[in-house]
Amino acid sequence: MNDVSSTVYVVDDDVSVRESVQALIRSANFRVETFASARELLERCRTEVPGCLVLDVNLPGLSGLELQQQLADADVQVPIVFITGHGDIPTSVRAMKSGALEFLTKPLDTDALLAAIRQAIALISKGTATRRRVPRTASDELIGDTPAFTALMDRVAMVAATDSTVLIAGETGTGKECVARAIHARSPRSARPLVSINCAAIQPSLIASELFGHERGAFTGALHQRLGRFELAEGGTLFLDEIGDLPAETQIALLRVLQEREVRPVGATAARRIDVRLISATNRDLRREVEAGRFRLDLFYRLSVFPIVMPPLRERSEDVAALALHFVERFARDEGKPVGGLHPETLAMMERYAWPGNVRQLENEVHRLVLCAEPREVIAPDMLAPWILGEVNASPATEAPLHELMRQIETVIVQSRLREHGYRRTETARSLGITRESLWAKLRALGLAPPGST
Repeated sequence: MNDVSSTVYVVDDDVSVRESVQALIRSANFRVETFASARELLERCRTEVPGCLVLDVNLPGLSGLELQQQLADADVQVPIVFITGHGDIPTSVRAMKSGALEFLTKPLDTDALLAAIRQAIALISKGTATRRRVPRTASDELIGDTPAFTALMDRVAMVAATDSTVLIAGETGTGKECVARAIHARSPRSARPLVSINCAAIQPSLIASELFGHERGAFTGALHQRLGRFELAEGGTLFLDEIGDLPAETQIALLRVLQEREVRPVGATAARRIDVRLISATNRDLRREVEAGRFRLDLFYRLSVFPIVMPPLRERSEDVAALALHFVERFARDEGKPVGGLHPETLAMMERYAWPGNVRQLENEVHRLVLCAEPREVIAPDMLAPWILGEVNASPATEAPLHELMRQIETVIVQSRLREHGYRRTETARSLGITRESLWAKLRALGLAPPGST
């Protein structure tokens, strides 16, 4: 599915319901198409997203709720109006929590159904309901102008126009998924789905079913047929994150898919042709994994036709300020909390920090700073996390003696705790694990007590 239209799709296995709902929708001057099952919808509609999906809950094979979940997994968003002859509360609650626009019971209230469809079409026309979530690509983590970043973006541009498989390697938090989204967004497949799966987040026994799908009864608990991520990504891109965690038996199956360009769902007797571009990512050294016998060499060659290596943030520290300012703007907007920006010394300290968690750590730290800041407050250096202040102030480059370095670290930690607890000494002392009297003595020793205080 790609282009969004104002056509209404109706999926119901009861022909009388399909025909009556079709006539009703046409009487309201909307285009309408009908389908007898979820499978028929998925097989016939690869190039269009409807303005509204009128969906029966209880369908043969793939239920309406399962179809809703699979569309969500494929990053396809469409306003859904559920209809059912079994108006049980748990089902309706589950449907609405998953993003359904309306849940109607049979016999249908025609006015309510038309009102829901008109609402869906209005959402589409206003642009508040879209086929895909807005991808975060170069507008977020992909920010910078250092040579390392420029070289990275050159490779993204080079491979995006091709259909090559891509292997993105790099430390955790460097933005590997962001690069995958950027490649997809710049590719001829950008109008089709980008489907992502984290191989490390799924039980090894279930990963084959997630990737290739399964037939009903294929294994214990397989109560319904389920499409795999490859079929959900048909015509688009499949992103396999943490590919180094793929179990050995699934590595063999994936290699076969890449060679034959077809998938065989678990429990199926026939394979299905696919047209999917594959991008994978890992924070492991796959060459060492191959040497250790944990990853197949032939699969490694198949995946790494076009390798991209993500530079860690410490190797492009000049980009830290631009990233930090971008995150401040985004989180201030998202939280509805305008702040006065970052103090120049705060930015300078951020640039001196090594950021072992890379861009993700920087993003999380800026989010915390925005949450802790007062409205329109300029974020001062002492608001940074104590471990950041400690590392920056205790940099090995300094020639201060050890006792002075320890004093600097202790000062920034105490200052941070005081600020965190509103300069209330009792709460600050408790958080530091010392008595109020010990804190007061420490403040005097560090020169933090008010002049003339006793």
